[in-house]
Amino acid sequence: MKNFLRQCGSGILFGAVLLSAHAQADEFRVGFVNTDRIFRESAAAKTAQAKLEQEFAKREKELSDAGVVLKTASDKFEREASTLAESQRTSRQKVLVDQDRDFQRKRREFQEDLNSRKNEELQQVLEKANKVIKQVAETEKYDAVLQEAVYINPKYDITDKVIKALNAVPVK
Repeated sequence: MKNFLRQCGSGILFGAVLLSAHAQADEFRVGFVNTDRIFRESAAAKTAQAKLEQEFAKREKELSDAGVVLKTASDKFEREASTLAESQRTSRQKVLVDQDRDFQRKRREFQEDLNSRKNEELQQVLEKANKVIKQVAETEKYDAVLQEAVYINPKYDITDKVIKALNAVPVK
């Protein structure tokens, strides 16, 4: 019985070695793409960033100006607070608190809108990049392309090829 188990174990081990040798002969090709680099360096990502900056520049300027006005009013109140009557001080303080609350709400809304639009634009860039990654993988016969990894040997990084191919695609 023990002899039979040894022979079966040896047979299984021999089969695994043969399969391993066969798999190595086929050469499994893997590549890695750094998505963050694509978002930083590709023409599509830069175009999306410029579009967002243009779209939100006016609101950002208005928000910045409102912040300066609020800061100026707050500084003026602090300088004059000791000379004001109690009722005036309370009234102006209430106005400043209301203005600050409104400013904070507008700033949150701006940030939420900006983040939402940024996510939309980055999603479009990612969709284009994924199409290009698939084309590069098919052209160069990669078996797998990873976008997330803890560590990748730089020799498997195909990000430069993908960025070059993505930049060759006309940006809308």
